[in-house]
Amino acid sequence: MIVRPFPPELSHFAALDQRMLAAVRGIRILPTVAWPASLEDRMIEAYSKGQYTLPVVSYQRPDLSEARAELAAIEREAGDDDPLGDYLQRTAESWRIAAELLEAAGTDGVTAPSVTLYGKPGDPIPGSDRSNLDAARYFVELSDELGADLDDDDIRANIPAETLRADLAKELDAFFGAGTIAVTVDSELTAKAAAGATSVRLRGGTRFSEYDRHQLLAHEAFVHSLTALNGRAQPLLASLARTSPRVTATQEGLAVFAELMSGAIDIARLKRISLRILAIDMALNGADFVEVYKYFSDCGQTPGDSFHSAQRVFRGVPLTGGAAFTKDNVYLSGLIAVHTFFRWALKQRRMDLLRHLFAGKLALHDVLSLEPHFASGAILPPRWLPPWMQHVHGLAGKLAFSLFVNRIRMGKVQGDELAL
Repeated sequence: MIVRPFPPELSHFAALDQRMLAAVRGIRILPTVAWPASLEDRMIEAYSKGQYTLPVVSYQRPDLSEARAELAAIEREAGDDDPLGDYLQRTAESWRIAAELLEAAGTDGVTAPSVTLYGKPGDPIPGSDRSNLDAARYFVELSDELGADLDDDDIRANIPAETLRADLAKELDAFFGAGTIAVTVDSELTAKAAAGATSVRLRGGTRFSEYDRHQLLAHEAFVHSLTALNGRAQPLLASLARTSPRVTATQEGLAVFAELMSGAIDIARLKRISLRILAIDMALNGADFVEVYKYFSDCGQTPGDSFHSAQRVFRGVPLTGGAAFTKDNVYLSGLIAVHTFFRWALKQRRMDLLRHLFAGKLALHDVLSLEPHFASGAILPPRWLPPWMQHVHGLAGKLAFSLFVNRIRMGKVQGDELAL
């Protein structure tokens, strides 16, 4: 790829972008608030025997004062006369708030910056009079009505991590090119899987189901890794290769939407996502770690899954209740926002905006505001698109159908009318 020199007005933004990347190098959100796997193993064994005590977790709080000062300077210098300045200002601000969150690790001071970055269950859904909490309750109730059992997938989870690693590596080599993305097994990983630009990690000692396999490809590889790789190819904004806190909702929402579009999600998965939101609400309202664990357990999760689910809610905060790490709020709110954005773009006949969404780690706001720089070529279109995005007519058909049938109010439908 030949990179042309930037015009002077763009060089200013490219320089600020590089400064921002240097400033945020030490801001590592999830690693800072992660719990050691050895602690989890001991506590899961005790909890499975009914021995409930609050885990004792300590955190190394980083001193990020220099990073915060530099990010504040970038915010001032970026200005807001150009969409690039707006992008840099918003992104630097989100990293600065993340730094404040990490400096408060282990205290209830984590909650406020966490809510600023990821929202909270009671936040309203755009274009609706309902909240994210309402949506979570709806999917849990619907799952229960349909008889979805959270243990069903565990029963069919018979693929060892090493076997899945080899299988995914073969598929990703075929899609991205040999060696582009490495697939590894990590025994310290809290989540079942995690992805970056050049790697997908699987949690060691875990067995996976066929649903897990499809979900990991759609969610981790063909969204998280794919957008990171496309971001790395951007000549102007190198930060598009990194997930800043402000784009987390869009990135996770897009990844879950990808599961939906590729048929890699089921109602039990939606129930899991929704239960986490209800658990965040419980914690914010005073429930402690043990109470949240028992909530997940009562909802049908195994002792291990219940512990990991509760742990996600209490990362970085006191375990006695009244505080929460709210990142898991974004999976459902992000899914709803991305789904609405896809429907809106279809209605406007703007499939180009949907393709631009994969050009890097972008928020929905960026796709619209940076449109002039996509048009000029300063920001490149994505090299890779997920398989389901490569079939535009099929995608348009799915969205067009949902756009129409969503106008049908189920409360007005009578069963005997359908039978006729």
